[in-house]
Amino acid sequence: MQNESMKNFKLIFALFLLSAATLSSCKKDKDPVQVNPSGTVVFSVDHRVDGLPLQQNELIYTNAAGNVYLVSDLKYFISDITLYKNDGSRVILDELKDIYYIDEALSATKTILFPDKIPAGTYDSINFIFGIPEAENKSHRFVNPPEALMSWPEVLGGGYHYMMMNGKWKDPALALVPFNFHLGIGQLYKGGGYNVDSIYAFVQNYFLVSLPGSTFTLADKEKVTFSLTMNIEKWFENPYIYDHNFWGGAIMQKQPALQMARENGWDVFSIVKQ
Repeated sequence: MQNESMKNFKLIFALFLLSAATLSSCKKDKDPVQVNPSGTVVFSVDHRVDGLPLQQNELIYTNAAGNVYLVSDLKYFISDITLYKNDGSRVILDELKDIYYIDEALSATKTILFPDKIPAGTYDSINFIFGIPEAENKSHRFVNPPEALMSWPEVLGGGYHYMMMNGKWKDPALALVPFNFHLGIGQLYKGGGYNVDSIYAFVQNYFLVSLPGSTFTLADKEKVTFSLTMNIEKWFENPYIYDHNFWGGAIMQKQPALQMARENGWDVFSIVKQ
């Protein structure tokens, strides 16, 4: 009897050890996956003239050429927002939706909360594309307003406006004249004039914007918010003095004016960590 009891005891003990080992293995399998430290980034966008918030439809501004003007509408695209780490790597924010529409009249478009989890660490700089790169600037990409309302005429290159800034200025006769400071794909024309049948080439006028002072450190689970400001007066002053009296009210077919605006755009934006 004792031998039989001892055999049963040994069997039960062996089963206990096997069960314990199985439970231990299952517990290890269910241990949480290690998550890399990360945080989030937010852009709060505003528009200013000479350091003060834009007041739409107010004839209170004077540009470097001496044009007295007002701004009635301001809407534009930025894309490919990129963060550069101090180890040389980079992060493109929200790669699946890398084109952002911003409209002074739509407050919701002026806060960009990136859904990506940004790896924690120190970042040296931020830059982005003003407008839409050629490979992505395709007609009918956007089917719903307000983005769809930014379409650029097919005959002038298609795709979408990079920016619509509409307003008025006082001409030399003191008449209040509308202007459409619209940036997008430019055209080159044979001979004189702007006959669309004489277009022989198109010019991509989107450009890279680098943001001085955009170094920051992101801790795990931290949310970093930046104020991104468009300084409107800078479109008209550096390196070229832009004169509405010279260029007139519409520039969509005037590549020299588009190029001037593109080259003036290098320092239009500034950024501050809140």
